[in-house]
Amino acid sequence: MESWIYGVQLSKAISSLSVIGIIFWTSFFLFSFVHIYLVIMDGWSRYQNYKRAKDQFFEHGFNPRIAMLYIGSKCQRMAAETAAEELGIKQQVQDLYKDCGVKWFHYIPYFMIEEPFFLFKKKFWSRTFLENYYKPRYNYQLLAETQSI
Repeated sequence: MESWIYGVQLSKAISSLSVIGIIFWTSFFLFSFVHIYLVIMDGWSRYQNYKRAKDQFFEHGFNPRIAMLYIGSKCQRMAAETAAEELGIKQQVQDLYKDCGVKWFHYIPYFMIEEPFFLFKKKFWSRTFLENYYKPRYNYQLLAETQSI
């Protein structure tokens, strides 16, 4: 949808022979394809965070040091909270985040505010879009089945 909208605007700019419009809408049109990749890779990275957080919470129970690893962005907090919810400790994680001043409307990752040149940092790219594959240590589905028997 995003690509289509920018494509329509680019076509209008080409029709009107507006050089500035063509450059402007071409950049947005090209970004729309990169944006798809970024969204997919962000989802991948948050899933890796979720699996790692679940293993950590499973092994150690609620531990503020573990929860603080995922406080940096809304998506990371949601990954940790989802893992915690499945283990019955979601409220403790949410209480910790609340005590640290995290509000429900804190969508922009904290590092973006603290470091304006974050786009040029390797840590941003590796932590946000290129998180390594994490193989879970436990088969939670099998654990749940054996506990319900």
